[in-house]
Amino acid sequence: MKNKKIIVFIAYLLISQIGFGQTDFPTKFSVFCQAKDTLAERKLLEKWQHEKPNDPELYTSYFNYYFSKSKNEVVTLTTEEPEGEKLILKDSLNQITGFLGAQTSYDEFYFTRGIHYINEGIRKFPNRLDMYFGKIYAYGQHKKWDIFTKEIITVITYSAKNKNQWTWTNNEPVENSEDFFLSSIQSYINQLYRTGDNRLLNNMKQISETVLKYYPNNVESLSNISVVYLLNGEYDKGLAPLLKAEKINPKDYIVLGNIAQTYKLKGNKEMSIKYYKKMLKYGDGQTKEFAKEQIANLKK
Repeated sequence: MKNKKIIVFIAYLLISQIGFGQTDFPTKFSVFCQAKDTLAERKLLEKWQHEKPNDPELYTSYFNYYFSKSKNEVVTLTTEEPEGEKLILKDSLNQITGFLGAQTSYDEFYFTRGIHYINEGIRKFPNRLDMYFGKIYAYGQHKKWDIFTKEIITVITYSAKNKNQWTWTNNEPVENSEDFFLSSIQSYINQLYRTGDNRLLNNMKQISETVLKYYPNNVESLSNISVVYLLNGEYDKGLAPLLKAEKINPKDYIVLGNIAQTYKLKGNKEMSIKYYKKMLKYGDGQTKEFAKEQIANLKK
């Protein structure tokens, strides 16, 4: 019995040593990233690839390594207001004379290497949503809007195939996957809109049309298409998707407000007031006040 206990103890000791001897590659990589130790990152990635070549986290880490390496930031002085954080320069009369901010550029060689690894990851693990979103994020940061749009359309199409059975880091399943997926797609459309570049309105429309192909009751996408038409002055075309959205959700006060505004642009005060009254009925506090103001102005 005594010998048996010794054997069991030794076996436990060996298992413990094996467990502690294994490298926690993702944790170590994260530590090196925070320390900005790119040499240590590179060495770890090579060891990781040798020991666990089919680990999905290897591909996301390679992508992060090369994307970070591709990024170059320089401080510039400009008279045009830059994006992000900046220092505003003023003269003795408190007038703005310029801006001091960071300008970002990307080394195409390293950027392309990062895309190569994330593409490999997606090929091997096609349900890893974080890989798709990581790639889309990179193209957005690089302002490669056409490829950004193409990649979004690709993942929307695939979402119908895998029925939104997505996983994330460490292959954890994504909760409320369809809602999360569609809200993320909407955030990318908002990103295009915030550029203020009218040339990207068609990109917004393409993405929204793809969403509606697979999710025909998606109110946000109907609203997006309407916005594109309205900004182009095509009021009748802009009204049609909004009326369809109203049928899907008659109490959506944002849709109701957009319908009211569209009728206002068309010069139809009666219909505009009708929909502002609906907005007044279903909206929140601030929305109700806005609707009241619009109705009062239209009645003048």
